[in-house]
Amino acid sequence: MRYKITLTEEERKDLKSITSKGKHRSQKVMNALILLNCDEGDFQTKRSTNEQVAGVLKISMKKIDRVKKRFVEEGLDVALNGHKGKRVYTKKAYGDFEAHLVALSCSEPPEGFARWSLRLLADRAVELNYIDNISYETVRRVLKKTKLNRGKNRAG
Repeated sequence: MRYKITLTEEERKDLKSITSKGKHRSQKVMNALILLNCDEGDFQTKRSTNEQVAGVLKISMKKIDRVKKRFVEEGLDVALNGHKGKRVYTKKAYGDFEAHLVALSCSEPPEGFARWSLRLLADRAVELNYIDNISYETVRRVLKKTKLNRGKNRAG
């Protein structure tokens, strides 16, 4: 399906401002350039073909088609910025668990280890039934938040 882009004078002014100032994400600038060059409205002086735009901007034809489709179906804001992520993440580490984890990291490491690793801490927290399951990355975030990251003293 072919999507026709017709920008108003105000939209063109906004897009030109995005492309001329260096305060925007590169993808937003790229999408603005695509929309400006593919415009078939009354305020466009010279329209470029999709092939020309793809060649100049070094992007695929599919990228151009996706931006044009988003503009026509969902509006200018979505065409420039894309969709916001819809996934919702639940927090696993709360107060009691964090306190247990900090206390565990301050305790003596298991037999045969010089210090606690993140994986060891994660495994031990599950063994002690502090939590059902946890990744070592979550353990790292909790310890970093409490300023108990393991590399702090070694870094100098």
